Amino acid sequence: MKVLIVKVSALGDVVHALPVLAYLHQVNPEVKVDWLVEKSFAPLLEGHPLLHRVVALDTKGWRKQGGWAAVSGSLSILRQLREQSYDIVLDLQGNSKSGLFTRLCGARNRYGFDREQVREWPNLLATNHKVTIPEECHHITSRYLQIARAAFSDGLEVEPAGPLPVIPQAASAVDGQLQAAGLTDRPFIVAHYGTTWKTKLWPLASWQELVANLTAEGLSVILTWGNEKEHAAAEVIHRASGNRALIWPRGSLKELIALLARADLVVGGDTGPVHIAAAVHTPTVSIFRVTDASRNAPLGTKHVSISSKLECAPCLRKACDLDEECGQSISVDTVYHAILTQLDKLVVATKGC
Repeated sequence: MKVLIVKVSALGDVVHALPVLAYLHQVNPEVKVDWLVEKSFAPLLEGHPLLHRVVALDTKGWRKQGGWAAVSGSLSILRQLREQSYDIVLDLQGNSKSGLFTRLCGARNRYGFDREQVREWPNLLATNHKVTIPEECHHITSRYLQIARAAFSDGLEVEPAGPLPVIPQAASAVDGQLQAAGLTDRPFIVAHYGTTWKTKLWPLASWQELVANLTAEGLSVILTWGNEKEHAAAEVIHRASGNRALIWPRGSLKELIALLARADLVVGGDTGPVHIAAAVHTPTVSIFRVTDASRNAPLGTKHVSISSKLECAPCLRKACDLDEECGQSISVDTVYHAILTQLDKLVVATKGC
């Protein structure tokens, strides 16, 4: 049995889809699963023990090169896919781009979202098994698993996050950096300021106050970042902490996974690093503003999500006149005490062992 998963982006959504791998292998341990994903997110999946092959799209690179590059690049990917003779494709993306590869990959059975749930209607032309998502499957991972269950109906429940392995070479590199920073034998928190939308961001001033409070309490805080704007924000937070918080050097995605797996807790918004942390079983505190925590936040007792108090939230708006008010509706004290509570739980669990 050969299955293709089509989930090309974004980072957090790809992480949310990982339980589908566990589900498929539970139903059929011999199944061979390939995954079509954007090139920038491919390192997350490469080397995964439950994957047979990762097929990477480079749509960003193709756009830079022009229209012909996009056509030739897409045709090359389609040839690779058709050579595999897939039995089933699971389109977990639900848009026009994913639909193109779903329809033309050669699989006879193509599962995806129905008219009510699909993101872009042309995707409906690509699938021949349109899956209705029950109301109780509100969380994004539950939605993905529902499509997998439509194709393979006899599976049991699986963990709501992961599995996501830590590559030994990445773990070794991170351990060396932690040793150099004097954090090998000390608990530490990872704080990630950045997100993909401006309206998802918690105010920078709130981050400054939070990290200053944490470091004043004697807690070690590592600041991660993904681009130059986030690096500049990390520097501001670092200075606000009296230079006690550590700005982590940007490494590979696999090294970020290893760092988050070593952390005692990760705090951030609705962003990839928070979802990766949950997939490697690290406790999280997540801050939600315009997106829906009940749909996107990590599940389970290890995880706490805090949402905007505005009545209009979650609104899914990328620009809003109430942006400042929305951000400030989540107090520093609320996030700070959620972190301390989660850390206390960790200490109790460790003593219990």
